[in-house]
Amino acid sequence: MRKVCFTFFGEERNGVIASKTGEMDLKKTYFSVVKMNDHRYNSSMKRYYFSGEFAKLANVTQRTLRYYDKIGLLKPSLIMENGYRKYSDDDLIQLQKIVFYKQLGFSLEEIFPMILNEDRHTLKESFETQIAFIDQRLAHLKGLKDSLRTGISLLEKQELNAERIAALIRQTTQEEKIISHYKDATNLNVRIHLHERYSISPIHWFDWLYQQIDFSKVNKLLELGCGNGKLWEYHKINVRNREFFLSDISEGILAQAKQIAGDDFSYLVIDAKQIPFKNAYFDTVIANHMLFYVKDVQSCLHEITRVLGKQGILYCSTYGKAHMAELSELAKAFDERISLSDECLYERFGLENGHALLKEHFAQVQFVRYEDKLVVDQAQPLVDYILSCHGNQNEIIGNHVPQFKQFIETQIQEQGALTITKDAGLFICSHPLIKA
Repeated sequence: MRKVCFTFFGEERNGVIASKTGEMDLKKTYFSVVKMNDHRYNSSMKRYYFSGEFAKLANVTQRTLRYYDKIGLLKPSLIMENGYRKYSDDDLIQLQKIVFYKQLGFSLEEIFPMILNEDRHTLKESFETQIAFIDQRLAHLKGLKDSLRTGISLLEKQELNAERIAALIRQTTQEEKIISHYKDATNLNVRIHLHERYSISPIHWFDWLYQQIDFSKVNKLLELGCGNGKLWEYHKINVRNREFFLSDISEGILAQAKQIAGDDFSYLVIDAKQIPFKNAYFDTVIANHMLFYVKDVQSCLHEITRVLGKQGILYCSTYGKAHMAELSELAKAFDERISLSDECLYERFGLENGHALLKEHFAQVQFVRYEDKLVVDQAQPLVDYILSCHGNQNEIIGNHVPQFKQFIETQIQEQGALTITKDAGLFICSHPLIKA
């Protein structure tokens, strides 16, 4: 069993993974490894390997291991007094993740945040996440294969035209979207984790947000930009004779939301600027930290008021200029070229301008502030969060992640812990102004 595990971690193509049954053997191998290891390797049984032995075991070159060590992507668990490096079973699990993402086309800069933040996950959870991604790719490739067969049939009948070829091209490029959605889901989890672990408020954000919603008046609900469904994870609600729709523009994130929130909801991929429901269909719309991602906020709000009934309510949250500002300052102190966002999203829709924007679409707008801050005494979660942002940080930090982590550790040692401002709240909007 251990041999199968190691064969898969490397790039061997003559073992189980290359067999005729393909997908089934792939999943069997994953779950065989999970069963073998339970949730993590037993530390008392952990084995160590010299670099050459480890490289041969995993079917990678020693040169590759030295490079991963140099850039901080995969450090050996043990460095002996004579300088020899020894890798452990845990390092083998880390290498498996690197090989997996690398073979899917991710760059090393992109892989950095994707594997560093998985340290807290069990081995089983890591494998299940990878399997879900593989399932998406398999479904896409099967559809592409069927389309090519259809193309051959049409070609033989001389019925293949430009429209059919264009459709095939569009289907081929869906692969890029699958990878993009996977990155989105991974980065979202990183950011949520930091808030859940280091917020000082006795009420976590999603619990607080849930408490603000008057569910006694909710029968038809639409959540726009539901993310990974965290709002509903620990809040089970009776949806009998009710319609609850969770939506997101990312298929990958929506798939994760279904795993977390369960089967009581309907799930839709929706562009918030074109909501596919008739006028006045919903009595409640939730937009949690998503309106600032929409380039045309006014068009989006017009769509929301269109699908809300006369007594409908919009719950929309956002943040202000001071929110997490210390993280930007921290990144710039390491390298002043770093920008954690391509644009200031709060300028598009934030605490400072949100009320004025919403008053153009709702007769009543109430604001409730969420009181909280982060006190962080560990460097790794901050590294993960910063690398998950939407700016140019990965290009600049890139192979310097170990130095960046050391820089943050020094700041924490000097200050005891880093305090990070949270400047967020919720707008509760009622009596939509229906415009023609």
